[in-house]
Amino acid sequence: MVQRAEVGVREEEEADRARGKWSSRAALVALISVLIAVAATSRSPASIVSLLTNRSCHCAQELQKYTGVVEDCCCEYETVNSLNGEVLHPLLQKLVRTPFFRYFKVKLWCDCPFWPDDGMCRLRDCSVCECPENEFPEPFRNSLEHNLPSDNLQCQEGKPQAIVDRTLDSITFRGWIEADNPWTSDDETDNSEMTYVNLLLNPERYTGYTGPSARRIWDAIYTENCPKYTSGEVCQEKKVLYKLISGLHSSISIHIAADYLLDEAANTWGENLEVMYDRVVQYPDRVGNLYFTFLFILRAVTKATNYLEVAKYDTGNHAEDASTLLLMKQLLNNPKLQAACPLPFDEAKLWKGESGPQLKQTIQRQFKNISALMDCVGCEKCRLWGKLQVLGLGTALKILFSVDSQNQPETSVQLQRNEVIALVNLLNRLSESVQFVHERGLLSEKLGKVQHSVPAANDITKWRGLWKLIQGGWFARFS
Repeated sequence: MVQRAEVGVREEEEADRARGKWSSRAALVALISVLIAVAATSRSPASIVSLLTNRSCHCAQELQKYTGVVEDCCCEYETVNSLNGEVLHPLLQKLVRTPFFRYFKVKLWCDCPFWPDDGMCRLRDCSVCECPENEFPEPFRNSLEHNLPSDNLQCQEGKPQAIVDRTLDSITFRGWIEADNPWTSDDETDNSEMTYVNLLLNPERYTGYTGPSARRIWDAIYTENCPKYTSGEVCQEKKVLYKLISGLHSSISIHIAADYLLDEAANTWGENLEVMYDRVVQYPDRVGNLYFTFLFILRAVTKATNYLEVAKYDTGNHAEDASTLLLMKQLLNNPKLQAACPLPFDEAKLWKGESGPQLKQTIQRQFKNISALMDCVGCEKCRLWGKLQVLGLGTALKILFSVDSQNQPETSVQLQRNEVIALVNLLNRLSESVQFVHERGLLSEKLGKVQHSVPAANDITKWRGLWKLIQGGWFARFS
């Protein structure tokens, strides 16, 4: 009797377990049915598979094609990509690594003239590694001598000019002048608070400088000094200023995406193509403005050929200096560039009519304000590259739009050493950005569109959590 009773109990337990399994399976089927029903309302079958298997659907649409002539320029996109890849990018990469173009003189500590700086940069990569005095070339070092005590040095804007001993400058740097750039706010002749920075040790990259402080800079640039032109805008000069700033903004965003902090704990850096898509690639006008700015700066460099090919690239290292001059001549007189794109941008069509001089003064004042805004950037490294590239833009504007007292174009524009360093480094920055967009733009768009097509991260987390509960037999405990 006892044995039969034990057998009966075991049979009943097995039946209970079987009912539990069927109940769990039924719940699982019901949950999957709900998931499919919900997903089907807004997702394709491929998206449902991606959701449950954690795989992405690589079925993005084709990349926006950039063909024909770059707007307001004299070269085609295909020509720019070909010339940049074969000629410009390789030469510029070598040029900016030479001692002459490696060191940039910059005033990093200036008070913001518009509002107190409250920018916060949480990464050590925000800070700039300044050169010890014995590192940079002797001729450069001589130019920093001055007669003011360090505790009395102040930002030059709106202050008395520092007393600087330029005797050695005039001897050492034959062919270079000390003159203020009319397009920028910093007085480049004031060496009082300047320091030399090795640009190769301070690359333009992601720094963690984000938030209201960073947005405020760009908002002030666009809304107060460089508003976007309307579709019917007839003022070509204002359009040019906006496109230059937009192109520079795009280039900066691309460099951030190209050298991004992927894992702060592991200090891992690499490409973030989704960021490049979000900030640049998904907007065709921003890509177009990048190419426009590149061609604008290239035109300024080629227009100054007669000056740049005879300048003294003197750092005290005769072999390096000779190599620098040779590279510069190869850049300026390259037959492929002269044949395919002899006039990247035609500045002669601007500043026409009676209102030309007044319009030029207005735009010059706006660009000066943009230059002054660089002192409000809360990230030191961002401030460095902002100042360098804005000075490069200002130098290009000076080359292309300099006029004499009779409002006639000047036949020979005098450039100072720091302006040339900024101009060539800016051209290299833009060249790198164009190259990166050309090589990685398609993949960036595919990844960006996939990222925008899948459920939000929080939803994915919830679905994965439910899936783990199902796999762990969670529903069996309620059967």
